[in-house]
Amino acid sequence: MADPTSSSRKRTVDEAEVATASSIKVTRTAGESPPKKITKAVYSIFTKTTENSPSESASSKNFNWQQSLGPTRTCLYGTNLAPQSSTKVAAFDLDGALIRSSFGKGAFKAKGKGASTSGQLFEWWRPGVPGKLRQVNAQGFAIVIITNQYLKPALLADWKTKIPHIADALSDVPFRLFAATAKDGYRKPMPGMWYELERMLAEDGVQIDKSTSFYVGDAAGRAGDHASSDRKWALNVGIPFFTPEEYFLGLKPVPYKLPGFHVSSLPALPPLAPTSKPILPPPSSSARPEVVLFVGYPSLGKSTFYRRHFQDAGYVHVNQDTLSSRQKCMKAVEEALQDGRSCVVDNTNRDRATRKHYVDVAKRCGARVRCFLFSGSMELAWHNNLYRAFNLPPEQAEKEPKRDLVPYLAYTSFRGAYEEPVVEEGFDEVRSVNWVFEGGEEERRRWGMWLQIEGK
Repeated sequence: MADPTSSSRKRTVDEAEVATASSIKVTRTAGESPPKKITKAVYSIFTKTTENSPSESASSKNFNWQQSLGPTRTCLYGTNLAPQSSTKVAAFDLDGALIRSSFGKGAFKAKGKGASTSGQLFEWWRPGVPGKLRQVNAQGFAIVIITNQYLKPALLADWKTKIPHIADALSDVPFRLFAATAKDGYRKPMPGMWYELERMLAEDGVQIDKSTSFYVGDAAGRAGDHASSDRKWALNVGIPFFTPEEYFLGLKPVPYKLPGFHVSSLPALPPLAPTSKPILPPPSSSARPEVVLFVGYPSLGKSTFYRRHFQDAGYVHVNQDTLSSRQKCMKAVEEALQDGRSCVVDNTNRDRATRKHYVDVAKRCGARVRCFLFSGSMELAWHNNLYRAFNLPPEQAEKEPKRDLVPYLAYTSFRGAYEEPVVEEGFDEVRSVNWVFEGGEEERRRWGMWLQIEGK
């Protein structure tokens, strides 16, 4: 895709740069003044500051940290000058896209006694970056920096001191900056920072035109890239994506891979197997109560399945998250059966020993016992967990109880101890429930995104 902000190039790249991206040959268009000689686009800072010290805000005339965003204020937000609200958004990653990264392979290292690698020095990714930002600003784009900064407190405080100095070097360029500091819905490729931008612009009566907006980032899934989260983020929010080499240097795109789980890999399966049997027993057997045991990872739709198929039939819902212990769950099952009521045990029930407790109670009370196995990989279950914790449409989130993120340990623990249920355990039958997404267009769009808070 062509550079959306320029119809001609002022840079040509020799063959060595195509291979190494290490040098830039600058040419001039007709009538253009000779460029100033640039020895190094390095900015030094010689004052130490702490995260909340007055000198942090005083170091820039125009940049201000605003109130942090999110339920637990994990998304830092700052503004340089007075950023405009435009239908066209030019979004940029920071490290490795606008400035040289302070971390990882090829990182910029500060030189000189007492200089730190983040708060004390920074260097533009290429000398032409500031001029390009001024160009897109003149073309009416709203400039936004979107960056992940999951750092230890001391490093984060140090990083924050760097931003006003970057702003000073862009003293005539208004921009917004969003920084995700936790592994939550703001961390790229999760789209939380984009949602905040949409909200802010909507408050000014502006709706973003995604077709004329774009995002530039270095985590693009290419050979040697540390991740692919920038490209995934652009795919999630639905705007064109460029690497810094493509956008600033005019190089051609190179092959890339997007690792990790995506819902497009799921096979088409029927909701239930076998499909010929009804979910509820026939009325003729209703005089005999039953225990229905759910088995499966968290976040595979067990509670939704209960509400959809068993709640209106009068089945008691037994859940350890609500009752706090297995002993209380077993007691609730026994009391329901003694009252002649059927029940559903909506827990993960990962191994044979755990399931035996409920099978024994059912047999002792003369009740039938069936098992519904919720099939689905750990990757799918974790994806669903991220979706319902961080990416539900607002109108849907208002209808449902707030769900916190289930810890990753719950999924690895289930996987490590899982034993597939079989009829020989004492079940009258074992049925499989396959994951089939059900929801509206916006729900499906959000569920279908690349959802991850760590990894490549």
